[in-house]
Amino acid sequence: MSEPRSPSRRDFSKALLGASLGTLAPLGSALATPAPGSLDAIARAKGLRVGNAMGRGTTGPRANVRFEDPAYRALMARECSLFVAENETKWQHLQPRPDTFRPEASDEMFAWAKKEGMAIRGHCLVWQTPRWLPDWVNKHDYGANPKAEAERILRTHISQTCKHFSRDVYSWDVVNEAIDPVTGDHRVNVLNSKLGNVEQIDLCFRLAKEHAPNAKLVYNDYMRWDERSAKHRSGVLQLLRDLRKRGTPIDALGLQGHIGYWPDNEATGLGGPAQWRKFLDEATAMDLDLLITEFDVSDKGLPTEVPARDAQVAAIAKEFLDVTLSYTRLREFLFWGMANRQSWLQEWIPRADKTMVRGCPFDEKLQPTPLYTALADAFRAMPQRT
Repeated sequence: MSEPRSPSRRDFSKALLGASLGTLAPLGSALATPAPGSLDAIARAKGLRVGNAMGRGTTGPRANVRFEDPAYRALMARECSLFVAENETKWQHLQPRPDTFRPEASDEMFAWAKKEGMAIRGHCLVWQTPRWLPDWVNKHDYGANPKAEAERILRTHISQTCKHFSRDVYSWDVVNEAIDPVTGDHRVNVLNSKLGNVEQIDLCFRLAKEHAPNAKLVYNDYMRWDERSAKHRSGVLQLLRDLRKRGTPIDALGLQGHIGYWPDNEATGLGGPAQWRKFLDEATAMDLDLLITEFDVSDKGLPTEVPARDAQVAAIAKEFLDVTLSYTRLREFLFWGMANRQSWLQEWIPRADKTMVRGCPFDEKLQPTPLYTALADAFRAMPQRT
């Protein structure tokens, strides 16, 4: 079989300029190799794969600019070989009621991603924050044997989800954000209050292993390296130790990588990279792989002027990447939105001056930003993965 053709810059330009909202971008056959000059091509030369989260929606400030936009799909198809759904495989979206299962939105996106030759991550089986559990799970009557009922609900959800996506998903964020960033303790929710903190997480991983036996199983969280995140890092490490002691089938730690300006460090706001390196040393010493799962840069607190702001965003990213990418057990790097207009930051962490957040490697016109250059340079400079 001949090797499928990668899209050329002419194909990409046609998609940007001429594709309509109602049809898929005209990129042709699936991608077996990265497009020349793309971030994925640069990274894969060193053994790292690049991906992006893409969602969908026809209302709000990001209406019709993500999966609905063929130009944005074309950008992702050129630059990435990994795909993750932003929200569409989360429990509350798949099962808003106990008697429903709605995978249609994710199925459509996954079909497109597979057509473009991308591998697919699943995010996430259980999000520990009570706000992000399905409403019916929080309000459910757990009856006379609440422990057994909580286990039944988890088993039903995880088995159904893993089985449905078994042909598509090579890696799952099994549990997301279990540790309170302020206290370093476990977040309390309706499930772990009945099953136990570590016990519930262990059960989730065992169920995922049972029903997705070939998938990489990941714990995912957003700890940072500044001093204010010290308890968060400590709590995550303790959770990982507890899981290792129990023999939990966990393969990797997902570093979300939502970085940004913090006042702890005058130069970049990042604090001390030595603290971050110590954290990563301890995690990898537990025989865990690493992956960056949700990278972007918050520019809240940075100047309004675009050139100065973009330069600082790139500097913040460089400092983080130089340390984090030095770990050769890190072989996957995913953005949580590749272009500024499409980023969740516009809605969730807006700027006080009401200008567009500029924390992605592509701007609102889908043109590269200085962050793109910082990423490409970091990928070229990182050590070879084996």
